[in-house]
Amino acid sequence: MRQWLSVLCGALLAYAAPVSINPAWAQFAVPDAAPLDGAALFGRQCGTCHSLKEGETRQGPSLAGVYGRAAGKQAGFGYSAGLVAADWAWDDAHLDPYLTNPQAMVVGGVMAYRQGNPEIRAKVIAYLKERG
Repeated sequence: MRQWLSVLCGALLAYAAPVSINPAWAQFAVPDAAPLDGAALFGRQCGTCHSLKEGETRQGPSLAGVYGRAAGKQAGFGYSAGLVAADWAWDDAHLDPYLTNPQAMVVGGVMAYRQGNPEIRAKVIAYLKERG
């Protein structure tokens, strides 16, 4: 039986060896992925730790109405001393550097997220602005 299988496998390999696939005709165009909007980016990058429901605290505070709100002042969340001492509101001028590197902007901050891509930051900030 083993000898018969060996002969059969050898015969199959002999016939299969010369067959080749021309990759030029085997390829097809892959459609471009739809660009992610602010809502999708927020969900993927922020939604694990932050909610957009008023008063819903996760690992981070709710971001419902965050745009224009005083930093570190939302009731019911234990902010770092650096955010508690902040004397500014969340706007483009503060959200962009904060999302780039939170620890560089707020000494003692604990948010681990960093986003180096300015296009992604801009979309997330625009989405937060839309949400009030």
